[in-house]
Order: sequence, then structure tokens, then C-alpha cells
Amino acid sequence: MRWLRRILLALVVLAACIYGFNASWRAAPPADPQVALIAHRGIHQTFHRDGLEGDTCTAERIYPPEHQYIENTIASMQAAFAAGADIVELDVHPTTDGQFAVLHDWTVDCRTEGTGETRSHDMAYLKTLDIGYGYTADGGATYPLRGTGVGQMPELKEVLSAMPDQQFLVNFKSRETREGDMLAALVAKHPEWRHAVWGAYGGDEPTFRAAGLIDGLVVWSRRGLIDCLLQYEGLGWAGYMPEACRDTGVMVPLNVAPFLWGWPNLFLERIRNAGSQVILMGPYEAGDSGTAGIDTLEQLAQVPERFEGYIWTNRIELIGPAMAAR
Repeated sequence: MRWLRRILLALVVLAACIYGFNASWRAAPPADPQVALIAHRGIHQTFHRDGLEGDTCTAERIYPPEHQYIENTIASMQAAFAAGADIVELDVHPTTDGQFAVLHDWTVDCRTEGTGETRSHDMAYLKTLDIGYGYTADGGATYPLRGTGVGQMPELKEVLSAMPDQQFLVNFKSRETREGDMLAALVAKHPEWRHAVWGAYGGDEPTFRAAGLIDGLVVWSRRGLIDCLLQYEGLGWAGYMPEACRDTGVMVPLNVAPFLWGWPNLFLERIRNAGSQVILMGPYEAGDSGTAGIDTLEQLAQVPERFEGYIWTNRIELIGPAMAAR
């Protein structure tokens, strides 16, 4: 039995060494941590996330409205920045006349009175639609935002022209490489907007095409994020930083973070040394589309006090003032 005790002792010593090597306290937290808030879709109507799928019409499951803002409009973005956002995430689709329409959905059927794929229309037609038409909190008994969104779907260039000193994260909704070319061409034509185009994600083909054409653009892919976190969890205990975690944005769900080697201080230091930045998301749940944010004060309280990086939120009107008061 002596050999068994020796093996157990060796395992205990090994575990202690691994724990010590990956202890958060091995890295000092920043003296003046810099935190930036990413407002998903600006200030918008939030909705029930239970059973959410990629084609779910979220306008039909909103909570009773607490404000009149509609996502992805210039007014909602301006309000988000006023509430404390550093970056606003927005969604784009190419139109038949070569513009970028700012709208989340693949089709206009959910939020508007129109029909068809967003990209199958020109911008003039999209401007005639009421993007508040389909919102209901009571299963269709009432539509509290109907009539308030006529002409409010902006072009991307309208957004950048209205807020050139702010920053935006562009979500490509397709995998068409040409969309990356379109974004790069827009920035090349208007270099004064380069600061405003902070990053891009979504379809890998347009995302990485844009990254190759726009110097310093922050990008990431969903597959890369999964590879990064899984490989780090498997090998990070040895100090190994996977290639998938380098020079990218790393979206980390709040309920996954505590299980990452060295969380928070050492993990964040390792990510910074790899040329990347952490974007702290809301808790991950099975079937989540990857857009859950830090949306409650209880979730915000779980963010390490000296956290440095980005915080993703769907409730900037709540989280922005709370962060300012921390």
C-alpha cells in the first residue's frame, strides 16, 4: 500500500503545482482597469429568450415596453452612447442598389409590414417600411410601436455620418465575401469614418475579407471562439495559449469564465499578451445564439471588480449608469 500512498501524494503535489501555476493572484490586476461597454443593437426592446432559435421573430415576444426605442435606429444608438456605451453593435445587409441597410433580420417580415429578404430590396423601398410594425408584448392583442418606425431603417453610411466620433461593431448576416469588400470600400471612400468602424464579426468570409483590407479592424469568428475556449481549457493549465486565441476578440460567457485557467487576473493577462481582448458576455445556455449580455445588476455584480476588457449588454440603459457608479 506504500506505493499507492506515494502515487496519491504525487497527484496531490501535481494538482497543487498546477493550481499554483494558474492562480489568479500570480498576475496583479490593472491599477486603473479600462472597461468598455458594447451595446448590442443600441437601446432596444428586450424579449423572452426561452426556446430562442435563429429564425425566431423576437419582435413577437418582447417584454412590455419601458421606452419607445427601436433597435438599430440612429435614435437608439445615440441614446445608447448617451447611456454610457463605448461601442454599438449593429447589423447590416447589402441592398439591391449597393447600400448597407441596418436591420437585424434576414427578412423584413417579422418587424415590418413588408415581405421578402432584406437584401432583395433597394434602400428606397426599405425606407418606406415601418420597422416598429411587428412588436407585441401580448401575443398580438396590441402593437405599441406600430407607426413609430416609418422611415427609420438607416443606411450604414447614415449612421457613420451622424456619429463619426463614436465606434461601431458591424455584424455581417451572411457569408458573402463581397460584403467585406463593400465595407472596406466605404471606409476607403470616407477615411474620416475609419475610427468609427471598430470591428466586425458574423459570416467568416466577409469578416476576414474586411480584416484583410481595413488595417486594425477587430474581428473574430464563432468557430474560432469555440476552438479558443476549448483548447485553452484543455491545455491552458500549462500556460499554453492556442493560436485561435491570438490577435482576436474572445467572447467569454459569464458562467464559463470562472472555469478558465487563471480567471480573472492571470487569464486576462495571458489574453492581453496574446494580442487579444476579452468580451465578457452574459451566461451561456443551451441553444443560445451567442448574444446574451450582462443585462441585470445581479450579473454585473459577478464581474470582477478589477476586470479590464469589454462588457456586452442588451440593457445599456441599465448597465451604463450602474458601471459609471462603480
